Amino acid sequence: MNRKTWLITGASSGLGKALAEHVLARGDQAVVVASSTAATAELAARYPETALAVRLDVTDAGLRAAGVRLAEERFGGIDILVNNAAIDFVGALEEQREADYRRLFEVNFFGAVELTRAVLPGMRRRGSGVIVNVSSMDGLASLPANGYYSASKFALEGFTEALWQEIAPLGLHAMIIQPGSFRTGIEHRTKASGDPIEDYAATAGAFRAMLGNLSPEMFPGDPDRAAEVIYAEATAPQPRHWVVLGSDAQRRIGVKLDQLRAEFDAGKDVALSTDFPGSADNAVL
Repeated sequence: MNRKTWLITGASSGLGKALAEHVLARGDQAVVVASSTAATAELAARYPETALAVRLDVTDAGLRAAGVRLAEERFGGIDILVNNAAIDFVGALEEQREADYRRLFEVNFFGAVELTRAVLPGMRRRGSGVIVNVSSMDGLASLPANGYYSASKFALEGFTEALWQEIAPLGLHAMIIQPGSFRTGIEHRTKASGDPIEDYAATAGAFRAMLGNLSPEMFPGDPDRAAEVIYAEATAPQPRHWVVLGSDAQRRIGVKLDQLRAEFDAGKDVALSTDFPGSADNAVL
């Protein structure tokens, strides 16, 4: 049996946990990573031969290095890295505390970047491997009150798009997952940041007010179904670059793409008017 070895961050709940369950049920090996092993130890105990629970805060360089080393020692290498760990704070951009949005970027963006850099040497040596970066519909279509979260996911998407172009000639792949709202319990983990400013009551304030009234029924996505799709896409012979998950993500991203196309087409003459005359044929890109 050609088992794949996965390293999945944020595996203690939500999409990460559902994916880890699916991977192990399919017979693959999984290093299930979270900042605490309280939730992942039970999963690893059910699959003692193929699962390894590792305490790993993605913002801690020492723990990142130790986690990758343990994975390689136990299973010989990492075939598929899933950067899924993420946090969120809501509030207007002016309202949110600097400590919160810097922490958000450390987890959502820089943690994924550094883990990717840590596993790439082994993947390059073996000439195979897949990096799966879990973004969001907010990584392409931003909303008021969620601007820093969106910015972190926009950054992850830009990083991943460059990455797949760099590693494809080496036999490696990278892909972006863009989930919508899934029933992961995120409504209990998302916190407001900073003190509300009355001028934002109709925009970011309305989003803040929703936090206390969220229920699972407002999240259409099924984590187990998403796990099946992520598994299939990541193990495909030629993984796709963008994978949208959820009806709300399909709708919101579609609206954003329509808006971009309309603005792009409307601004064509303006764009062309800013070149030096006759220079377009010599453009480097």
